[in-house]
Amino acid sequence: MPKNSKVTQREHSSEHVTESVADLLAHQEPVDYKRSVLNVTGETWDKQKEGDEDLDAENRPAWNSKLQYILAQIGYSVGLGNVWRFPYLCQKNGGGAYLVPYLVLLIIIGLPLFFLELAVGQRIRRGSIGVWNYICPRLGGIGYASCLVCFFVGLYYNVIIGWSIFYFFKSFQYPLPWSECPIVKNGSVAVVETECERSSATTYFWYRETLDISNSISESGGLNWKMTLCLLVAWSLVGLAMIKGIQSSGKVMYFSSLFPYLVLVCFLVRGLLLRGAVDGIMHMFTPKLDKMLDPQVWREAATQVFFALGLGFGGVIAFSSYNKQDNNCHFDATLVSFINFFTSVLATLVVFAVLGFKANIMNEKCVVENAEKILGYLNTNVLSRDLIPPHVNFSHLTAKDYNEMYRVIMTVKEGHFKELGLDACLLEDELNKSVQGTGLAFIAFTEAMTHFPASPFWSVMFFLMLINLGLGSMIGTMSGITTPIIDTFKVRKEVFTVGCCIFAFVVGLIFVQRSGNYFVTMFDDYSATLPLTVVVILENIAVAWIYGTKKFMQELTEMLGFRPYQFYYYTWKYVSPICMAVLMTASIIQLGVSPPGYSAWIREEAAEKFLFYPTWAMAILISLIILASLPLPLVFILRQFHLVSDGSNALSVTYKKGRMMKDISNLEDNDETRFILSKVPSETPSPMPTHRSYLGPGSNSPMEMSSAPNGRYGSGYLLASTPESEL
Repeated sequence: MPKNSKVTQREHSSEHVTESVADLLAHQEPVDYKRSVLNVTGETWDKQKEGDEDLDAENRPAWNSKLQYILAQIGYSVGLGNVWRFPYLCQKNGGGAYLVPYLVLLIIIGLPLFFLELAVGQRIRRGSIGVWNYICPRLGGIGYASCLVCFFVGLYYNVIIGWSIFYFFKSFQYPLPWSECPIVKNGSVAVVETECERSSATTYFWYRETLDISNSISESGGLNWKMTLCLLVAWSLVGLAMIKGIQSSGKVMYFSSLFPYLVLVCFLVRGLLLRGAVDGIMHMFTPKLDKMLDPQVWREAATQVFFALGLGFGGVIAFSSYNKQDNNCHFDATLVSFINFFTSVLATLVVFAVLGFKANIMNEKCVVENAEKILGYLNTNVLSRDLIPPHVNFSHLTAKDYNEMYRVIMTVKEGHFKELGLDACLLEDELNKSVQGTGLAFIAFTEAMTHFPASPFWSVMFFLMLINLGLGSMIGTMSGITTPIIDTFKVRKEVFTVGCCIFAFVVGLIFVQRSGNYFVTMFDDYSATLPLTVVVILENIAVAWIYGTKKFMQELTEMLGFRPYQFYYYTWKYVSPICMAVLMTASIIQLGVSPPGYSAWIREEAAEKFLFYPTWAMAILISLIILASLPLPLVFILRQFHLVSDGSNALSVTYKKGRMMKDISNLEDNDETRFILSKVPSETPSPMPTHRSYLGPGSNSPMEMSSAPNGRYGSGYLLASTPESEL
């Protein structure tokens, strides 16, 4: 027995030593109960099964290096939303003023909850299902709900990667195929495609050449074979990255996490050299302080923080479960959170430098077109030449000269001005045309790149960046599915990963029909927001209020080697749950106030039109929300009424060959003796048990853990005397 044990201390000291079950178990020699007298269940020793258990517990895959792990978390949290949603929200909600609520909410909601997920994954070393079964079995549905949400998000997220793959391969030609409208023959006359002429070349290429989109969600139109092939390539890439586990996906992260930063920096440098880039950046960061008082701004900032870090998906827990127990996950949480924030700011600078350039190009085009109209009116005597300021030169007309001329004509022709059809051509109006998501990446940004020198090079770089951002997030999302399922059900990793990718591809065919873009919008808006908010609230409650914040802080102190700041204690226990509850309430109100709908592209009008979802689509939408949330009440009811095992293994002592695994973390002080000796403390004999011989399976010895073969703790055998316990 080790010299520092309390039992040994008693032998050499007259002082009274109170020993606990934890002490006894900590110093007990390993016993293989299945091949010793401890095996009283009649269970045969299965060497293969034992080997599998040992492999799961001792040889869990691990990251090759800390850098690989950090890059994986960055690759997962930094995704497409940083590039095309954050800049849109920043512009829409007050420019630089939006950064204040975002940063505040990142600190009081994002960072604490991100740290919480990293800590529980690293401490328990299981996926989301195993983690929440361990912490609070009745809330074990959290893990299953996370898996379902990951599946829904992965379905449509990979479609976006497929779109990027299509544009990537189309970029290897000059001029870019979306730079000009196609010419069609009408008999012997060649004319510009009407739909393209009424919109723009990039808009036409997106809606007609890429998506071949139908007029509404009700018109399926059949499969788009080009997008189907691209979706197959996307799922093949994800499958190849996932099939060999974190050793393979970790290596992928070196490229997929770092390459986007290289591209963003290159775009920023190139963008700042473009004419009008400063106009875009100045417009971006001109603060509209009145927006900071708008509750809607705070709601959208909280939602963006929530999704930017990937909270509730299970990917964060899955990645951290492959860490060593002594890894400093607090440092990881802080680092990744603020890298995510600075990436969003960097992407915003890039986007608005490019959009500032585009706004100047479009404004110049507007000035030229309207100047031609004015010349026509002058030549037909609709307008008098006296209205034109003498210094205006139509051959070198500037935006400032046009605006001066426009104001004069509007003042003089006030009664008939609308009939002239002149536009103001203000740069501010172009900069205020906020675009997000696919509209930003596949229309606005692609249009700007057509004006770049060496445009195919920049297009290849941009869409390769989108593919890498998407793959980094998809690997984390898929890990949120595969890790907990493999940990819980012990299925073969390769078989399950391949099967999951094939099944997801088949289900994902709904997104590559001609109406598929409308389903992407539906899933993006409704499949994750509300269920994930509920999931994260319950995660917070499970740790802070059920497992216990003090207890959790103590375990973190033992695991990290230092005590986390009290800031986390109060945010986990009070601030974060309240903020998340407010966010959930606001999301529900928003659903009720704004009837669900989508922007449809009407081919005949060559324009977008907002349509409400039909009844059957509303049924799908509601089903998505219910299905993603269903595991939460279902698992609670099943375990509350003992219809299934709680799966917690909260008090288990498992003896294995060559070692002993124990988990007594849920023991209260007055329960330790009850765990070994009896059901109630009053029946507990002396802390120094007398010598007892094993009495057999039918024994009524007080050493029994439970009278039932599968009692509360699922113990199928009795604890008997061992050489260590015969003190």
